[in-house]
Amino acid sequence: MLLQRILKFINYLIGLVLIVALLAVYWYAWRPLPQTSGTVELPVNQSAKIARDALGVPHIEANSVEDAMFLQGFVTAQDRLWQMDAARRLASGELSEIAGAATLETDRDARRARLRRIAEQQARSLIPEERNLLAAYARGVNHFIEANRSNLPVEFTLLSYQPRPWSIVDTLAIGLQMNRMLSESWKDEILKASMLNGGDAAKVNTLFPYRSGGEAQPGSNAWAISGARTASGKPILANDPHLEWGIPSTWYQVQLKAPGLNASGVSIPGVPCVIIGHNEHIAWGMTNLHFDVQDLYIERIDMQSGRYVFKNQLQQAVGEREIIVVKDAPLHQFVTWVTGHGPVTLSEEGKNLSLRWAAAEPLPFRFIFGDLNRAANFEEFTRTLENFPGPGQNFVYADRDGNIGYQAAGRFPIRRNYNGDVPVDGSSGQFEWDGLIPFAELPRAYNPPSGMIVTANQNPFPKEYKHSVSGRFTSHYRERQIESLLNAKPKGAKVDDMLRIQADVYSPLLHFIAGEAVRMVDRRKPPSPSIKEAAEVLRAWNGQAVPGQAGPLLATLLYRHIRKAIAERASPGKGLTYEPEMASAVVEKLLRERSKEWFADWDNMLLQSFMDALDEGKRAQGNDSKKWDYGKHFQLTFVNPILGRVPYIGQYFNVGPVAMSGSSSSVKQSTVRLGPSMRMVVDLGDLDASVQNITFGQSGAYLSPNYKDQWDAYFAGRSFPMQFANISAKNVLTVLPRKIAQAKP
Repeated sequence: MLLQRILKFINYLIGLVLIVALLAVYWYAWRPLPQTSGTVELPVNQSAKIARDALGVPHIEANSVEDAMFLQGFVTAQDRLWQMDAARRLASGELSEIAGAATLETDRDARRARLRRIAEQQARSLIPEERNLLAAYARGVNHFIEANRSNLPVEFTLLSYQPRPWSIVDTLAIGLQMNRMLSESWKDEILKASMLNGGDAAKVNTLFPYRSGGEAQPGSNAWAISGARTASGKPILANDPHLEWGIPSTWYQVQLKAPGLNASGVSIPGVPCVIIGHNEHIAWGMTNLHFDVQDLYIERIDMQSGRYVFKNQLQQAVGEREIIVVKDAPLHQFVTWVTGHGPVTLSEEGKNLSLRWAAAEPLPFRFIFGDLNRAANFEEFTRTLENFPGPGQNFVYADRDGNIGYQAAGRFPIRRNYNGDVPVDGSSGQFEWDGLIPFAELPRAYNPPSGMIVTANQNPFPKEYKHSVSGRFTSHYRERQIESLLNAKPKGAKVDDMLRIQADVYSPLLHFIAGEAVRMVDRRKPPSPSIKEAAEVLRAWNGQAVPGQAGPLLATLLYRHIRKAIAERASPGKGLTYEPEMASAVVEKLLRERSKEWFADWDNMLLQSFMDALDEGKRAQGNDSKKWDYGKHFQLTFVNPILGRVPYIGQYFNVGPVAMSGSSSSVKQSTVRLGPSMRMVVDLGDLDASVQNITFGQSGAYLSPNYKDQWDAYFAGRSFPMQFANISAKNVLTVLPRKIAQAKP
């Protein structure tokens, strides 16, 4: 009897624990899911409608642009509020307030870069129309926050804090963080300076070219083809920008419809308007231009007083005191000295370095995406881009009238007496900027005779360009492969053909490396059976970077060891640090030329690199190279930044581990750090035949059906209809106007 009572008590206890757990799940995870149907009163001017399709994409239909922006802020906060709050904290250097000392250095970097201060400067220079647009979006976010203070996403509960009101400055800071991420080139200056120190200057310079020699004009990873090449007789535009992995997805899909506005595509959580997409007339895509817009200056500065030398005269730097709130720790305080070049951000080998950045220049700021969303032709499109503040981008264009085009846009410095590849003397005044490159002189194309515009981050500037060009441009492999695949079907192309190109995983670089190794083994005939077997693996490999094969893994390891050996010849002891964007083209060029100035016996270098690659592979996957698996080597887990780290259950909020395909030199550019963040193909002959998908899903809430419902299609290279005129609504939320006092954001 006693045993029965104990068992009964245990069962009751288990039941009670389950009930409490279910209640907790309901209260903290299910209850905060957004209202997506029925009727709601919101402070809009007129009635509106938010129709969500099966993917959770909101199609907003309002009677004014201001109401559309308000509702975009509202629905984005419904799905991504914590991601938005984390993004503005990252940009503003305020993560430590909620995360503790673990993020202190990240916050220090953001404060030294002055992102929040620059955003405040930008906000003050906005024209009224753009300020009103950003303010309406902020009001939408704030209404959601205030209406849901007791019903916020679970991350706020786990971290025990409440979000502050949203502001225009928060939006601009998020944009600046994206700008910083896409234009942070100063680290390459430090790398090159380090390699020059004790290295062979001529060889080191060879390792850092600004073009790979194979670029076609113009340049970045988007393309447009004319109607002469398509089944519909109208252009098709494709875009798959490559960004760092993350859950939730970088992008948020949305359609905005109001008088004079009907745009669909992706937005950045925290930023209004459609950033990449199409309207009723035109489509546009964007990829990073990589022009160098950051310079490091060696300052002769007293870090105690802030006095520094410029043109043989003493100047006084501005001291900016930063106070960082750190959870469960004392306040962290420091002073950043700001010279005429910019903030003194770091010290290297006893030298104090300041950072000049085009985004920080005291120039009028324009938020162009409201106008871009309403552009109706190439003239309006390019006129809008003339005010684009950065980061430097390649904009690809197509319209329903049959035109395709390209425009480089952003703020690019004109350098005097130097090219920005290493830190320069800041005291002499000899290495300054003579303004910015005029917009009219930036690369542009319109209806080229080839009927295609292909961009893949390569250098788009002509060889004889009138201004000095430098940057972290990418080698030509992806651009050439896209062109090759497009030319394989010169007529009758459809949306599905573009999707197949976006998912292409052939690596020209790795296939070339494999061929070089096989030819070396055939010439040398090394006695080692393992080398011969590995060479046969490479001989049989077709260049496809896919899981389940040994060839791509062996070629990847071999490339890394060859790159290291070449870099060591230029700067002994620095080989492991050398991995810039252009390294792949440098390695191929040197392997083809085989200059005796680099190696007296290139085959010997290849053989040693081959043996090193084999040793590395054996340590990881065993002695039999035929059984190696690229998928085991290139295996990723995408971790939810908060829920994914909860003990015992965190793994259920993550995606993976998954065996990935692609490489750094395939059209589907994938690495452990980044990959295609979104795929879009717009058919200008039938906009509703267009497709788009993001990496994981629309929602940041795990219990939402839209948390990761796009992942399987994304992983397989499939996509979803980009609903535009014909909306298949799963849920409809009718919005009725309610007048309330509105605080100014």
